[in-house]
Amino acid sequence: MFIYLFIFIKILIIIIPLLISVAYFTLAERKILGAIQRRRGPNVIGVFGLLQPLSDGFKLLVKETIIPSNSNVLLFIASPALTFTISLLGWALIPYGPYSFLSELSVGFLYLFAVSSLGVYGIVLSGWSSNSKYAFLGCLRSTAQMVSYEVSIGFILVSILECVGSFNLQIVIESQKYIWFLIPFYPLFLLFFISGLAETNRHPFDLPEAEAELVSGYNVEYSAMGFALFSLGEYSNMLMMSSIIIILFLGGWLSPFEILSFIPSFFWFGLKILFLVFLFVWVRAALPRYRYDQLMSIGWKVFLPVSLAYVFVTASILISFNYLPL
Repeated sequence: MFIYLFIFIKILIIIIPLLISVAYFTLAERKILGAIQRRRGPNVIGVFGLLQPLSDGFKLLVKETIIPSNSNVLLFIASPALTFTISLLGWALIPYGPYSFLSELSVGFLYLFAVSSLGVYGIVLSGWSSNSKYAFLGCLRSTAQMVSYEVSIGFILVSILECVGSFNLQIVIESQKYIWFLIPFYPLFLLFFISGLAETNRHPFDLPEAEAELVSGYNVEYSAMGFALFSLGEYSNMLMMSSIIIILFLGGWLSPFEILSFIPSFFWFGLKILFLVFLFVWVRAALPRYRYDQLMSIGWKVFLPVSLAYVFVTASILISFNYLPL
């Protein structure tokens, strides 16, 4: 009994700060966009607008949930909850420090890859159950986009794991003790970051939410908490993608210099997440949206061949030096 209570408390310790981080991520995004566009952003509710996320959450909580008359009610209601729940599953393995994680698996990256792939189902079900052509087109776009860029992400992951020899997240981080993988694999870092933008449906690849064509895409029929759960799932996935990038390329919770190793590990992990979150928002403010055919062409004709070539080049170099841990 006490073991289950202890596990439940550990889950709450992860989920509650995550939800608070997601809420204030939205505020940070609006503030950064405001600064880049030379305006103030939210500044009315609370000091410097710090209570704006709580106000938005309360507004969505008390609003009426409108269900389309011709929709599949059960799937329509379950889809946002499914998307949000799947977005939380991966956080069970994310290590914030040497011993700061809920669970540890020897095949941790396979688990993260599988969980990220499941996110497609919530989007497909929401678009189909809405019984709206705009929502259905949006879900088809999102599904094709996520599946296309997951292939490139998988090959990039294989290139890194060829050097490490393990799917365990802790071992991948400890392998970067002397040099972060960002330095030898900088092109793969760029490919992974751009693929992460497409995987999370973020600008400039937010084609499922193209307002001029699809009027918000797969979530067009949602309001109140249904819309809020989709939004929470999207921002949680962005934080998750940032965490995976940190583990693969930026040394996880390791400090950049040995002389700074006395600073707590979770501080470095949080600082790196803030940096990548800023990049996500900066890209949204700086770049125009791609056409859908350009998006798919980049994924299949550029990213896939390059990432696949890196797999063979990396394996060839390791074999030539008589070192292939896998």
